[in-house]
Amino acid sequence: MSIEPGCQFASDNTAGICPEAFSAMTEANQGFAKPYGEDSWTKRATALIRDLFEVDCDVFFTFNGTAANSLALAAMCQSYHCVLAHEHSHVETDECGGPEFFCNGTKLLLVPGADGRVDAEKVAEIAGSRTDVHFPKAKALSITQSTEVGTVYDLDVLDGIHESVQRFDLSFHMDGARFANAIATLDVAPKEVTWKRGVDVLCLGGTKNGMAVGDCVVFFNRDLGKEFEYRCKQAGQLASKMRFLAAPWVGLLTDDVWVRNARHANAMASKLAQGLQQLGVRIAAPVESNAIFADFTSEQTNALREIGWIFYEFSGVGTARLMCSWKTTDAEIERLLADCESIVTPLAQAQDD
Repeated sequence: MSIEPGCQFASDNTAGICPEAFSAMTEANQGFAKPYGEDSWTKRATALIRDLFEVDCDVFFTFNGTAANSLALAAMCQSYHCVLAHEHSHVETDECGGPEFFCNGTKLLLVPGADGRVDAEKVAEIAGSRTDVHFPKAKALSITQSTEVGTVYDLDVLDGIHESVQRFDLSFHMDGARFANAIATLDVAPKEVTWKRGVDVLCLGGTKNGMAVGDCVVFFNRDLGKEFEYRCKQAGQLASKMRFLAAPWVGLLTDDVWVRNARHANAMASKLAQGLQQLGVRIAAPVESNAIFADFTSEQTNALREIGWIFYEFSGVGTARLMCSWKTTDAEIERLLADCESIVTPLAQAQDD
């Protein structure tokens, strides 16, 4: 069965498994292997992640990003703590209360900031606003790289945020569901935007970068990862056949497939954004990764959906979100742009008349 017509740009989750990840899973399916992460594939994937970040970190594989983020924050906090996060962050808007549930009630405090990035000064302001026992104690900051609106945190911005983190003795969590796309844009070693900028824990996403399923939690601060395996087991995240979560990581990380996939997705997003702008469509947020926020009118949105295109409207920006993936092709972009032109131009002319 082929991909559903029109959903290519609804999410990078609509793309299938990239060949390298699929090949690694097929290879892992040969013969027998020890269960619960004692297999050679899990050990190999862990070693590759440590090599990638050039540090001796602890790595735990999970089925999805909700579990990764929620359990990571739970490892950083007690129930009387609070976590600071951007007002449009995934942990706030799209985890169905997962962080609060697994943290046994830890409160989320929301931080504003332009283009999806937390404002370092606001982090400091909110973290220091209350220190009395009647209010949850600020314990951690969570940021998303790349952000929910497709922007990235560069090194200078991360330095400013790290200063606020250090000043208030916060733990530093990074939701990296699209971490690969940020690295493809910044073109720096992964260590430069993680542990060298004070990040304690990274939730590294694989699903949106060509895997079938799976994220992993990387503890650069290994003290925070003590007994994390028990959290994974209790939360139903300890895979008995762990090799099938781990093997695709081997496929992605070997020969830099992971960042090649991300570069392609980013390049496709840039091409789509340029094409839409040439049609007179406003792009509502900087295109710095694989997301485009196109400011279609309601008439244009309805017309595109009637043709069969599927996309979501993102509340954080208030426009249509179009996502590119490792599998997006020039032909698919041209098809969407052709349909946009057939709709946008006549509607614009009608409004002028």
